[in-house]
Amino acid sequence: MKTRETHPPLLPPLLSGSNSDLPDHAALAALRAWYAGVPTRDAVVRYLPGSVWQGRSVRRVISDIRRQLIRCALARHCDDLAALFAHRTAERVKHARRVAHAIEALRIAAVATPSITDPIQRWLPPRAVRALHAHGIATLAELTLRIPRRKQWWKAIPKLGQESARQIEAFFAAHPALTDRARALIKSTGSPIVVPWENVRLPHEIDGSCGVFRAPRETCALDANNDYDAVQTWLSLHESPSTQRAYRKEAERLILWAIVERGRALSSLTTEDAIAYRAFLRRPTPRERWVGPTRPRTSPQWRPFTGNLAPRSVAYSLMVLGALYRWLIEQRYVLANPFAGVKVRGTEPPAALDASHAFTEGEWLLLRTIAEGLEWSYGWKGDAAQRLRFLLDFAYATGLRASELVGVTLADIRTDAQGDHWVNLVGKGQKIGKVALPPLAQSALDRYLIERRLPVSPERWEPAVALVPSLNAHSTDGLSTVRLWAILRRFFKTTADLIEADNPAFAVKLRAAGPHWMRHYVPFRIMSGSVIELRDRPRITGRKASVLKRSPDIISRA
Repeated sequence: MKTRETHPPLLPPLLSGSNSDLPDHAALAALRAWYAGVPTRDAVVRYLPGSVWQGRSVRRVISDIRRQLIRCALARHCDDLAALFAHRTAERVKHARRVAHAIEALRIAAVATPSITDPIQRWLPPRAVRALHAHGIATLAELTLRIPRRKQWWKAIPKLGQESARQIEAFFAAHPALTDRARALIKSTGSPIVVPWENVRLPHEIDGSCGVFRAPRETCALDANNDYDAVQTWLSLHESPSTQRAYRKEAERLILWAIVERGRALSSLTTEDAIAYRAFLRRPTPRERWVGPTRPRTSPQWRPFTGNLAPRSVAYSLMVLGALYRWLIEQRYVLANPFAGVKVRGTEPPAALDASHAFTEGEWLLLRTIAEGLEWSYGWKGDAAQRLRFLLDFAYATGLRASELVGVTLADIRTDAQGDHWVNLVGKGQKIGKVALPPLAQSALDRYLIERRLPVSPERWEPAVALVPSLNAHSTDGLSTVRLWAILRRFFKTTADLIEADNPAFAVKLRAAGPHWMRHYVPFRIMSGSVIELRDRPRITGRKASVLKRSPDIISRA
């Protein structure tokens, strides 16, 4: 019986992460000759001794060298170079010059340190990767949870094999920090690595209790012993729920990014980390780990981002984080602010007022026309359609923010001595103010009160009744801000689907629209005794003049 002699692979799989993973000089010489147009057999025979490739086809030898270069590029996070080596064989001469430059670049490029978020194909041999992918394992973090401390663990993964298992074990033995970080961030149930921070359990190395830039403990004004508790104290300073949610989102994103991508605590971040985070905000990657549709925090599909951030949003995030660090310095919790001086280009105030996030007269009329037939043509319930039409008219006429609109009750609607109607409210920054009710808002209110079977006369109003009610029969509360957004976004999407064939540009605009877009006209707003106009409104209508004529005392204050 004949036996076939087997030979070790030409190039060992990349496991160590050292510079020795590059093909040797003879292999690279054969590859260069092949790229120069020399026939494959001639290139291999000329530069590689027969004992190296005996038992293999010459094509397999060249393919192994190229695969090894791809693994080298991935190990250095040079994905663009890895793609260059993956061209078709018939195009080798065309790519010869760029491949030569790529090989020289790999010689001087440093091998990246493995991160728990890295895909397994970046570090492990192809045979093992195929078996792991078939078993639903895509990242190093997920792999650490499938390697129990017992013998023959690989038998639970079909087609993995003992040899591949030993290579994987050797890789994790060379990088023990991977296992600690992964187990700190992922629950054994297999939930995503990026989870809401209340579900994260961190070891002392990265929870901030031993942060590099922590100030001396004896001078700190906080009882907090780690970064999470310090940030929670900062959030508790802000009593507004909407402010807390906005600031928590920015702090949570940074903490998760610092742990997952940098392996550091919040109190250990450097200025270089802050610059890298700015780039990350513009394009969160890998997207499957960081970006997803809006989901509840309890959902396994929850992600910190819903998409790339615009320059203005990036600037806002950096502003909030800068304020957080300044407060931590004031409390003597940390010594330095890594976000000091980190700015975003392209966020200067525009020379002209930006009206891109507002509806034109024609667009508004189209929206109202469709809204009139919601219950008859588009399946909305009658009370839901009535509430939607009221929201459109009242919000469009008054310019109230979503958070202000849901907080108004009938007791907040007043009539002054001149007979002008106003909405008294607590605005942004907890400023007490009032907004004039123009005729459109007043008529919309009267009509909606009749539809709700409530008295129109203010003398007969129940003061605690919410202006925008919940339709839940078991609830007496008004809408939440989140629910208000959902209602209007549903309507905008319905309208976009209807008009897309005839007006695709407006359909695109509607799919990006939110409640803030209805703040189109400038209402008259008084905050703390002075007149304030809403700056984000593209134009002023005659209502301002009419209010001024009826209120000469306001003119004098302006």
